[in-house]
Amino acid sequence: MPKMPACMPKLTKVVTYHKLWAVFIITFQFLCFVYIMFYWRITEDTNKSQLYDLILEVNCHHFVPSPPSVSVSPSPTPGNIFFVETSERINPHFLFVCSVESAARAHPDTKVIILMKGLADKKFSQPKHWGLSLLSCFPNVEIRPLDLDDLFSGTPLADWYSQAQHRWEPYFLAVLSDLCRIAIMWKFGGIYLDKDLIVLKNLGNLTNVFGIQSKYILNGAFLSFEPNHKFTELCMKDYVDHYNSWIWGHQGPQLLSRVFKKWCSIRSLQSSKGCKGVSTLPQEAFYPIHWQDWKKYFEEVSSSEFQKLFQNSYAAHIWNKKSQGTRFEVTSKALLAQLHSRYCPSTYWMMKTYL
Repeated sequence: MPKMPACMPKLTKVVTYHKLWAVFIITFQFLCFVYIMFYWRITEDTNKSQLYDLILEVNCHHFVPSPPSVSVSPSPTPGNIFFVETSERINPHFLFVCSVESAARAHPDTKVIILMKGLADKKFSQPKHWGLSLLSCFPNVEIRPLDLDDLFSGTPLADWYSQAQHRWEPYFLAVLSDLCRIAIMWKFGGIYLDKDLIVLKNLGNLTNVFGIQSKYILNGAFLSFEPNHKFTELCMKDYVDHYNSWIWGHQGPQLLSRVFKKWCSIRSLQSSKGCKGVSTLPQEAFYPIHWQDWKKYFEEVSSSEFQKLFQNSYAAHIWNKKSQGTRFEVTSKALLAQLHSRYCPSTYWMMKTYL
């Protein structure tokens, strides 16, 4: 009887190892897919249950009786203000509507544009939804379809997007949002705002600037740039050259931090607040509450505490990825309730009436 070659046991072990590794990778990808589907389903069901009894159209005279009064003429912004919805959703949640309303009220002479991918089908008319109806009452708010092919055309991002939309990725909507804001800033300039950023004061004096999230990282929830700026061009190139779909934030905060360090030839963000015409603002400007402390938005605070917390802030980032689904009493002294009542009173009225 012939003997088994001495290499066979080793070969069997190698094959078994690779099989186990392949099973692990497939299982991990499947679990990621299940988690993301479950996450979006829960979010969608929560929003549907909250808005089930809401009216579809609002009376502009009742909800937005007059333009916001200002004691002095606000500074003009460097361009339009942009919000982006990269999913197919066309039913903005309360926080999204509040964010847009706060921006519209703080910048009555600036066009506030909402770009929605769900409206990209030219045969599809704008749906009847209380949030879209309410925001349409503001004369400076426009709701437009988001055509991604058109947005990315003529940029280093076009080839990447044509390939990426045909493959599955765990954080595709998030990285697509990161991609859109950079492309918008490069193509059109102006101001980009996240859907969970409540504006507290006019942003017109800010150009070629973004905010520090912590001493180690920047954040793109707020961006303000001139069109065709070299910094945003470098961001687009870095996006493609160092793309990694498996690391959360790699194309967002980490990208801005990487490019800024190269731009200023520094190793640490603490070494420079700006250079070559691009600057950063301290954490309290847009992120007065750290993402790890997001629950503070649902705690009751006094008026004096409120003023102290936001005295040096342009806006407040609510960290919706963490906070969504958390309930609070609309008429309470909860920090988020006070932000709604002061900076988006029309949305706040809807919340008091229907929640």
